[in-house]
Amino acid sequence: MTASQPRLLVTGSSGLIGSEVCVHFASLGWKIHGVDNNQRAVFFGEAGDTRWNQQRLQTTLKGFEHHELDIRNREGVLDLLKTVKPDAIVHTAAQPSHDRAAAIPFDDFDTNAVGTLNLLEATRQACPESPFAHMSTNKVYGDRPNTIKLKELDTRWDYDDPAFSDGIPESFPIDQSKHSLFGASKVAADVMVQEYGRYFGLPTCCLRGGCLTGPNHTGVELHGFLSYLVKCNLEGREYKVFGYKGKQVRDNIHSEDVARFIAAFIDSPRCGEVYNIGGGKPNSCSILEAFKIAEKLSGQDMKYTYLEDNRIGDHICYYSNLNLMREHYPSWDISVSLEETISQIVEAWKARN
Repeated sequence: MTASQPRLLVTGSSGLIGSEVCVHFASLGWKIHGVDNNQRAVFFGEAGDTRWNQQRLQTTLKGFEHHELDIRNREGVLDLLKTVKPDAIVHTAAQPSHDRAAAIPFDDFDTNAVGTLNLLEATRQACPESPFAHMSTNKVYGDRPNTIKLKELDTRWDYDDPAFSDGIPESFPIDQSKHSLFGASKVAADVMVQEYGRYFGLPTCCLRGGCLTGPNHTGVELHGFLSYLVKCNLEGREYKVFGYKGKQVRDNIHSEDVARFIAAFIDSPRCGEVYNIGGGKPNSCSILEAFKIAEKLSGQDMKYTYLEDNRIGDHICYYSNLNLMREHYPSWDISVSLEETISQIVEAWKARN
């Protein structure tokens, strides 16, 4: 790392995790270079627009520099990294919806897989010693977690196999499963990030996120579970529950805790590492349980309809085993509870409307 002000390049800087990373590292004295072209608005329409978040960063972060660049632009990515020569790269830009991917397969793969390769190769050419943290996804496991023996409880499904009492570990297989096209494009990116670490010796890691959330999430129906659920509750909109009796479980991690882990990795990087990053079992909830928490915090009843058909490849129950993260980075742990996270989302939507 340079003796002068360190430089961080963040792709997807106007998104949930990207913006949180920008804020966190700016507070540590880093110069932030944000890369974003509001592609989320193209994928999801006006509801997915993140320009408001870009403007927030430009207004509140001293020295924040925005770069309007599509990561599919290979030459543009290489030129930028050669110019900036960042001391670390955090790659959060992606097409994030497995439902949307089926309608736009080339855009999905070119963004998620090819865009990641563009960044990795540019890093290898311009700044090979700079740590590279990649936001992957638990969808790399496809629907294979659904093969774990489950038990049905009053408000949720849970694992009925002691081997998974702490959740899904990084050693869980990804083969013989249905991924969705989004999951497949993210697998390609995930493996490539590992390979640039193991083959070329670059300090890289893949963070296989569960439900990443927080007050700056622009949740839409196809992506952003808790944020969209809270928005529906506050606006009296009807929320659609897709199958599994509404008892499907996700672990939720606040974007601040994700940023803190990325900082720990950049401070002490490893080559080609993989981590399942989520809230773990204590921060997990089913849709039905999330309804109750949202109703408690907003004082409004949840309106919803139930559809028998589940989403293709959807997990019935998923929460991350955080043991490897805690072993490698013992100073890090979850700091924001599930209820506090939802409370912040409620207040953020109220302030935005």
